[in-house]
Amino acid sequence: MAFGITKAVIRKWKSDIDAGKIAFLTHYWLDDRFPACKTVTKVGASDLNQLILWGKQYGLKPEWIHHRKDGYSHYDLLGDKQIEIMRLEGKEEHIWR
Repeated sequence: MAFGITKAVIRKWKSDIDAGKIAFLTHYWLDDRFPACKTVTKVGASDLNQLILWGKQYGLKPEWIHHRKDGYSHYDLLGDKQIEIMRLEGKEEHIWR
């Protein structure tokens, strides 16, 4: 279940993807499969090859991409990997959210 995010933030994430950027969206999230995780960062791109290349630099596998028919395919980053990547990307504000 996702919460703690506004429609404006979601629109910005989608707008960045539509503009050809790698886009980051962090929100609170609860899922019984991942009880230790309280947030998720969605990293999306409209160009799947661009997203795959971005993910490879962090050891993310293409099969981990959440493929969406609406064009907003993305990786879901959780836990320690989420924090590590956000720091390396200079997205500390996503960690503090």
